[in-house]
Amino acid sequence: MSDADLDFLRQLSERQQRPEPPGDAPQAPRSGRGRRRKKTRKGRRLAPLIAIAFLLAIVCGGGYIGLTTINGMLNPPDYKGEGTGSVTVWIHEGDSVALMANRLKDAGVVKSVDAFIKLASKDTRATSIQPGYYHLRRQMSVKSALDLLLSDASRAGRLTIPEGKRVAQILPFLAKKTHIPLKDFQKAANHPEKLGLPSYAKGKLEGYLYPFTYDPDPKATATQVLRSMVDQFKKVAVDVDLEAKARDLGMSPGDVVTIASLVQAESGRPEDMPKVARVIDNRLHSSQPWMRKLQLDSTVMYALGKYNTVATYAETKTNSPYNTYMVSGLPPGPIDNPGEVALKAALEPAPGNWLYFVATDPKNRVTKFTSSYAEFQKLKQELARNTGHG
Repeated sequence: MSDADLDFLRQLSERQQRPEPPGDAPQAPRSGRGRRRKKTRKGRRLAPLIAIAFLLAIVCGGGYIGLTTINGMLNPPDYKGEGTGSVTVWIHEGDSVALMANRLKDAGVVKSVDAFIKLASKDTRATSIQPGYYHLRRQMSVKSALDLLLSDASRAGRLTIPEGKRVAQILPFLAKKTHIPLKDFQKAANHPEKLGLPSYAKGKLEGYLYPFTYDPDPKATATQVLRSMVDQFKKVAVDVDLEAKARDLGMSPGDVVTIASLVQAESGRPEDMPKVARVIDNRLHSSQPWMRKLQLDSTVMYALGKYNTVATYAETKTNSPYNTYMVSGLPPGPIDNPGEVALKAALEPAPGNWLYFVATDPKNRVTKFTSSYAEFQKLKQELARNTGHG
């Protein structure tokens, strides 16, 4: 009861205790009006009791509500056991614990948001829950729900595309991971106009299926999966300022992606990529026409549909616009799907006058660079010794 309530009751009591008029004061005639006054006085005597009862009801009711609220905070409602049935919940990128709890509650997985938040505040593993789709059950205890969210077994179709893979490799991998038929992916790939490719891709999918970790919707179609990968490429292209920097270099964005794919294929280590990009740039801008033939084994392998590291002499004679032993300049398009490091290397090659590089020890990813043709021949001999190729 507040001080204001006590003052109110005190004033009522004082008014009731005021003295009656003196005995010699004129008395009002006994009439119905007098009886009404008596009734009024009687009502006034009951008023404090009514007020006290009312205030006690408020205090007691408020106390009950307060105790219920406190109990709810200390012991929020929670289901028991591991739940039943099946439900898929999408945890978004950047979700807070509270947002996760609300998604679980809305899906019928947990009984209350507060119960999940309370557990998460005690279990630091909750902050390591990754975005994606999860197969959960309805009416689970918050502990069971958290355990499943932390288990890879509950993940619905998470997949990672490594850098440097070709479309021909990516499509079967996607089919295996998503359980969408390969023919659906092949059909989608044959309709690039539905995939949101940038104009400079010129309708070619190679180079634009960005290597990344994806969590496709379990209900997604092949077209939607491929489009999400193209969308991720476009996002990275904005992040690296691809179009503006390509313009500064006097190239089209498509040419930069093609160079990045060559850099990705030819580099043993990320730190080699800017150097490989510099060799390609130096060769393309050489005053000697024969130097503009890049002579990259990776382009020959792409032309042949093979995945070897070193091309044989016979293979370098393959008649294909992708065979850079036979044609000058860049191939018609990318030969794989490069990652961000390769894209940045193509946009910002390392300073240097190198004209040649050789992956002298492919097994250990050792690449050596030189501007001397004589040194280049020695590096090729080193490669032959390490790989057994003549």
